[in-house]
Amino acid sequence: MAALSESRLRQMIDRFEQVEARMGVATEAKEIVQLSRDHAELKRIAEKAREVIMLRGQLAEAEALIEDTTADRDFVNMAIEERGELKEKLPDIEREMQLMLLPKDRDDDGSAIIEVRAGTGGDEAALFAGDLWRQYQRYASTRGWQVELVSATEGEMGGYKEVVAQLNGGGVFGRMKFESGVHRVQRVPATEAQGRIHTSAATVAILPVPEEVNIEVRDQDIRIDTYRSSGAGGQHVNKTDSAVRITHLPTNIVVTSSEKSQHENRRKAMEQLKIRLYEREREMKDSARSAARKLQVGSGDRSERIRTYNFPQGRVTDHRINLTLYSLDKFIEGDIDEMLDALMAEDQAERLAQMENS
Repeated sequence: MAALSESRLRQMIDRFEQVEARMGVATEAKEIVQLSRDHAELKRIAEKAREVIMLRGQLAEAEALIEDTTADRDFVNMAIEERGELKEKLPDIEREMQLMLLPKDRDDDGSAIIEVRAGTGGDEAALFAGDLWRQYQRYASTRGWQVELVSATEGEMGGYKEVVAQLNGGGVFGRMKFESGVHRVQRVPATEAQGRIHTSAATVAILPVPEEVNIEVRDQDIRIDTYRSSGAGGQHVNKTDSAVRITHLPTNIVVTSSEKSQHENRRKAMEQLKIRLYEREREMKDSARSAARKLQVGSGDRSERIRTYNFPQGRVTDHRINLTLYSLDKFIEGDIDEMLDALMAEDQAERLAQMENS
């Protein structure tokens, strides 16, 4: 990738300084909030740009000293050593700079909806869905995210047929979006008397929660039903008479909420509907934009088998990047950062390569 010019680097520094200066005089609350966000983002970029300029300057000084025939030999030797160190360090710093300038998904910094559903495998699939849900709950706790349960349907032998929750915090979607897809488990179920290994699956969907959802939902486009949350379809966490189901007729999208208050359930269900309509629009745009991408680590294709959890061998494998970790016991307890870091790094590398070829 071509190196960033010094004028481009100084433009970034100037932009940061302009935002910083504006923060000192802004009085409108909305502008102050936006400036604070811009400042936090631009500060990292400006600091990195200054570092690149400084290292390039040091490299130029070292090379000038080496070429100076009148310079003291000891200083020249020191300059040769310094030049070697700088040439080794500078490409890494410049790559970090390039990564910072990659186009960001506008939803990455926000919260996310997580949906975990049992797939093929009957009762074992529901148990596995429950394991995944607890894994993500523990991970959310380590990140300091707030978990807000929207609805849950328990399996007959334990676990969950379906769990929908909102994970609230900074950068949730950007970190969790790589979890969308089919998760497969291979293990001996507790109900298996002969010790045979069974394979079952659960699907995970991660949806962004935008700060502002400018989507109009017309009354004539929806049907609202209320029902007992302990009725047909499984045991829900809250056994009330006030569960709400909203069906969006044009798209056939169905959302539910099963808290204790019917008023609160209507509000939550409507929020969920707008989020799903937003995601539908987002997917339509993304499908066109990502057509040229080869790996599509973060494509969020819910039909794609992305990961296998093999309990007899104690390993978890992500098939998109061919990474296997032999620490399944820790992984299922929520220690998933190593996998997510690898997925994010692969996604960044892919986007850098795409930028180079564009």
